[in-house]
Amino acid sequence: MNKTTLATLVVLCAAVLTACSKDDAPEPTIDAFLDGWQHGKFAKVSVVDPNGKAVPDLKQEIAKVAGDLPAAPSKLARSGKATVKDDDATSTVKVTWTLPGGVVWAYDTSVRLRKNDDKWQVVWEPALVHKSLKTGDVLVAQRKEAPRASVLDTTGSPIVKARPVVTVLLDPAKVTDAAATAKQLTAAFEQIDTDVDLSDLPAQLAKAKPGIAVEVVTLRQEAYDQIESRISAIAGTTTTKSTLDLAPTRQFARALLGSVSDVTKEDLTKNPGKYDLGDHVGHGGLQAAFDARLRGTPGETILVRHPDKTEADLFSTVPKPGQDVRTTLDQRVQTAAETALKDVTQRSAVVAIRIKDGAVLAAANGPDGGTFNAAFEARVPPGSTFKMVSALGLLDSGKVTAEETVACPSHLAAGGRDFKNFDDFELGNVPFRTDFAQSCNTAFVALAPRLGPDGLADAGRTLGLESDYKLPVPAFSGKVSTGGDAAERAAAAFGQGTTVVSPLSMAAATAAVASGQFKAPTLVAGQPVVPAGPQLEVAALQPLRAMMREVVTDGTATALRDAPGGPVYGKTGTAEYDNNPDHAHAWFVGYQGEIAFAVFVEGGGHSTSVSVPVAKNFLRALN
Repeated sequence: MNKTTLATLVVLCAAVLTACSKDDAPEPTIDAFLDGWQHGKFAKVSVVDPNGKAVPDLKQEIAKVAGDLPAAPSKLARSGKATVKDDDATSTVKVTWTLPGGVVWAYDTSVRLRKNDDKWQVVWEPALVHKSLKTGDVLVAQRKEAPRASVLDTTGSPIVKARPVVTVLLDPAKVTDAAATAKQLTAAFEQIDTDVDLSDLPAQLAKAKPGIAVEVVTLRQEAYDQIESRISAIAGTTTTKSTLDLAPTRQFARALLGSVSDVTKEDLTKNPGKYDLGDHVGHGGLQAAFDARLRGTPGETILVRHPDKTEADLFSTVPKPGQDVRTTLDQRVQTAAETALKDVTQRSAVVAIRIKDGAVLAAANGPDGGTFNAAFEARVPPGSTFKMVSALGLLDSGKVTAEETVACPSHLAAGGRDFKNFDDFELGNVPFRTDFAQSCNTAFVALAPRLGPDGLADAGRTLGLESDYKLPVPAFSGKVSTGGDAAERAAAAFGQGTTVVSPLSMAAATAAVASGQFKAPTLVAGQPVVPAGPQLEVAALQPLRAMMREVVTDGTATALRDAPGGPVYGKTGTAEYDNNPDHAHAWFVGYQGEIAFAVFVEGGGHSTSVSVPVAKNFLRALN
């Protein structure tokens, strides 16, 4: 082969390689287009209409056709290589939309390209979004919420279910004095302790359309029945009856259960693509924690709306109902706890736990059901209820016995700080069990050095304090003082200092004393298992239980001696929370039969006159 022939062959081969190079293939342009579609940026892609005219704003064109669909598909994938014929190419693309609520719609469509000046251009046409679409067509999404499942009690019965309600309305044409009407309605609602803001009622009546009644409030049937005569006597009032999914009462475990209401702007912002306008969403408590499970999966219908307003279905799914969440709550016990807090005006809580297994039977918050779940989340000093923990540590380590004489002066200094008893009382030289029953602070100040720097924390941990409950809603298991100087250890010995707890953590600790072993609180079926604590020493538990009984028979909680339901064991607590001795929380922790419980009243003052009566009301309502 001569040199000329060889040179010619090299040139021909180079030409063939250039014609088959990747730079000449449409796939890079298709991939750039798909990336632009998914991110709303088409700067790297040349786009023309079927007539070859440039499309200045492809993002807007796609949005017009996509209609109710999200801003972009959740996934776009080219299916293999494009088919090329002369200066035209076609590529199959798999389009996947994830619709609000998690419904997935996937299908194949085609992307056409045309070569111009040796560069591939994407041809824009509605069929690019979906093969069924033509000029002027728009995709419409229709959504149907799934039936929301129920939060169940320990027996499997719904806590929230359809209950009768009455809606009060006003006929604007029959109201002659809007201000007077608002005043009459407010007075009627106050009779049933229902606060309704009617300040804008006159304005609503003034702008109401003729023949359209103005809605005032929706009340439970039993609440409306109490004021029916007053409401019906007000000119212009009418009512309608219906049902709503409600708990047994307005207050019933409200802070723990949470609520279900319309999706908010904040919900939509925090959870892009999860919800849609008009959805109902769990807010707070268990309704929020298990919202996805309770909501189920909505039904979605995607249809194409033609320019002549006719429509055709492209995709449809049926709603999938949510799944129930079964709790450990006992409606009878919860109602008793709510009843006990009925007349308490301060923030307060009653928590009840089944002793044998840690099941939370009740978690009531006051006033009026509360908006903050203080029963689980409060972080407050326990006051003298913590003498239960200190006494366990001292008895278990053999540092004191129930019958040992421990002096109870009115004042005692420790670490350069002066400590005193409530109202400066003193008992003199008495058995330790008497110090406990009468809640003598100075006796525990004197015994604090025997616990050592970590003895109190160690005792608290055997009762489950500071452990991970693994509950589905926020819960605080306490933080026990450890180390510290002499003054801190003295304060911590009777529940002051830096120790903080929640009513739940103290109820669980009390249940551990009653049963002899800590069992983590449980709230819902299937929650993660928390290993039980160590078996507590009977030699320490027996005198501690006897001392807790003496609190009721001869100590600071004698009002509970005649409480129905059997013997009560417990400990009172008045917990100062700032430098003003007049500012104190009122506590009582105790157990009776199968139930351990904690009562907390924020800023309640002296426990004997505040938290003990609440405990008695709880036991009365329970038994």
